[in-house]
Amino acid sequence: MRIVSGLQPTAGQIHIGNYLGAIKQWVELQEKNECVFFIADLHSLTSPYNPKELQKSITEKVIAYIASGIDPDKSILFVQSQVKEHSELCWLLNTVCPVGELERMTQYKDKSKKFKENINAGLLDYPVLQAADVLLYNGEGVPVGKDQEQH
Repeated sequence: MRIVSGLQPTAGQIHIGNYLGAIKQWVELQEKNECVFFIADLHSLTSPYNPKELQKSITEKVIAYIASGIDPDKSILFVQSQVKEHSELCWLLNTVCPVGELERMTQYKDKSKKFKENINAGLLDYPVLQAADVLLYNGEGVPVGKDQEQH
């Protein structure tokens, strides 16, 4: 089975919640599946960020994932923005995705309340980019957290 999953390069160190919620599962999944894991840096642009800190965080996350057991010999591990097809497929999917459906997404509503000064099209478009992420690799399994189940 082909597994596709990504995590945003959030600020700060990887903590036990990151490990138990995603990384530990990824390590186990790579033993019996074809896995595609990525640093979802395009997704992270929907919230306020410092460009210098974001680049540092991306590098730190790649190091932490490998140190936690993600094996580049068993899984594909990359930075989302380095594969232009993520953005290209997202654009194509946008042409057929109704805006009303996106506006009903719980995460959009929650984040637009939290970041009132930064309600951007990327925030609205988040689930379309997620769909592109999975479709690019013909994902058959997509481990997600509770906050992503609606997408």
